[in-house]
Amino acid sequence: MWIIQRLFTRMMKISLWKITLIVMSVILLSSLIIKTLEPETFPRYLDAVWWTMTTVVTVGYGDYSPSSDLGRIFTMVLLYTVGIGAMGIIIGKIFDSLALYKKMKEEGKLAYKGKAHYILIGSSKDKLNNVVEEILNSNKNCDIVIVDHSNESPVKHDRVHFVSGNPAEEEVLVQANILESKSVAVFTDDRIELPEYADGKTLLIASRVEHISKQYGKNIYTIAEIMKEKHIALFEHANIDEFILSNESVSKLMAQAAIFPGSSKLFKQLLSNMEGENLYEVKKKPHWDTYKQAAMELFDLGATLISDGHALDIARKHNEPIPDGAKMFVICDEETFKKISS
Repeated sequence: MWIIQRLFTRMMKISLWKITLIVMSVILLSSLIIKTLEPETFPRYLDAVWWTMTTVVTVGYGDYSPSSDLGRIFTMVLLYTVGIGAMGIIIGKIFDSLALYKKMKEEGKLAYKGKAHYILIGSSKDKLNNVVEEILNSNKNCDIVIVDHSNESPVKHDRVHFVSGNPAEEEVLVQANILESKSVAVFTDDRIELPEYADGKTLLIASRVEHISKQYGKNIYTIAEIMKEKHIALFEHANIDEFILSNESVSKLMAQAAIFPGSSKLFKQLLSNMEGENLYEVKKKPHWDTYKQAAMELFDLGATLISDGHALDIARKHNEPIPDGAKMFVICDEETFKKISS
């Protein structure tokens, strides 16, 4: 008995693919032996393999069974001990591997291998939940990767992957597959009270993203949340693509709502993809020569052209030609946007 115990102890230390190879070899060899011992009971090699597999993984179906004493002794000695024991080890190792994978995924230790995903760095749990909800609502097929110092993901969702580590380090961002991402959004660390320190940390992370972008020759679109407007020049120097003013934006929205009562509902609708009329980007069509042509056709379809990129002076330059790289934004509902896109 101690021999079998030592055998199983050693088998437990063998890797999954090696123990699988050993079990498959035992199954094939046992099938060959039982067919040789009882050729009448097992006329075909496939019949012998079938009997061996059902014996190892279950208790057998009873359609095939050895009739000779030698065949039964062989079954008890080899299959009932080594075969079934090894199969149990395989099943145990598979469950252990699944448990380890789940644990590593929850702790953010697994690299993300997907493409065209959105990377979110930092911020509070509530803010991340809102951002994730908006992104997933607007793009039904995308994935989101959250990078944070914590030991578990702040957002639980099937399409949210978590990477734990310092987002200012290249290996952590590479683990999030930053080179294949659609965009990287760096949020202000809410735990830092001083705006100078908070923006300094954001700038450090955003600069690392831009460094990786240049190093690998990739155009990584980077968005940074900034607490102080006077810090924008520093972020522009680091070639950050877009900035969001956190505290000052809220203050300005409050002021607009005070001056123009009801305007907050307009801003809310523009800021959320879950409201009725939303903001969408449309591509220039070949027959659109001027902004006026584009605006009139879009208006007939039920959409309002409001800007070319961040430029809101569409009405004043309606007769100017539309450049090929124009990023035009319209306000419409989802059904209208689908008609425009098609």
